[in-house]
Amino acid sequence: MFDSPLSGSRVLRRRATALAVAGTALALAVPVSATAVSGAGRATAAAPDPVSSFGFTTRERKDALAYWTPARIKAVGKSVDLGPTGPKTKTWTGPQLKTVGRMFMVNAAGADTWCTATAVKSGNRSVVMTAGHCVRRSASPDNTNMSMVFVPAYSKGKRPYGVFAVRTVLTPRTFAQEGTNDVAAMVVDADKNGRRLTDVVGGTPIAFNRAVGGKISSFGYPATHPQLGEELLRCVGTEKKENGQQMIPCDMTGGSSGGPWLAGFNETTGQGTLVSVNSALDAFQPTKMYGEILGATAKTMYERAARG
Repeated sequence: MFDSPLSGSRVLRRRATALAVAGTALALAVPVSATAVSGAGRATAAAPDPVSSFGFTTRERKDALAYWTPARIKAVGKSVDLGPTGPKTKTWTGPQLKTVGRMFMVNAAGADTWCTATAVKSGNRSVVMTAGHCVRRSASPDNTNMSMVFVPAYSKGKRPYGVFAVRTVLTPRTFAQEGTNDVAAMVVDADKNGRRLTDVVGGTPIAFNRAVGGKISSFGYPATHPQLGEELLRCVGTEKKENGQQMIPCDMTGGSSGGPWLAGFNETTGQGTLVSVNSALDAFQPTKMYGEILGATAKTMYERAARG
């Protein structure tokens, strides 16, 4: 449904397609696991690191900030139109969600694209959560996105809290190698004034190992018209467990990938707890959105990012 170049080309159990606007790019290899020796002298493979990571140099981050000019951001939104916005997807008209924003990147073919991401509470005040297929090609360790920046509270060309360059990216090892567990954590630089991300916009709480169930508000910047990624949109639905993931009724499409699933969402304050991110839309029933259940590996990934 959203095959390359309009998606991360990830197929979820042969029934769902990823929601990135475009695929992924060049890369760094996954670290090779070490080998341990048992007391009896037998060589045994150490347990593989559950987290895979890659990063960008100071120069690369500086270039990313220079690359994503207002004109380029405006142009990328006009470059893709995935049809009309669905009936379950509504423009968010409540209080500004300062922690939710648009994440821009360059794919393997050199094309500009975007996803959605969220600043979350963390020890280093610099962690952003999104989908794994927004940062790298699934089951392809050597293919990662480049020139990645996060723009919190993006709206109609406005960047009210600045632009933050992505320094380090972490995903579950299984996503890099097998295409499962579609979630990612990113560490971003301070802004041009030396302020850390959540000191500027605050941080959304995040929950792990949570029982599935209850009302969810899902947010994103899909490439559907008339908005074309320029406005934050929302779906609301009761989540269920299905095929080992979480599912809510929602018809947001490409560009909404990585957007937060907020439980306990208060429409008056705009506050909630992140319990998943937009991962895939069912190809046969495009009113069903899937998100990963954030378990032990996602928690390990987040905690490592929070120390970065």
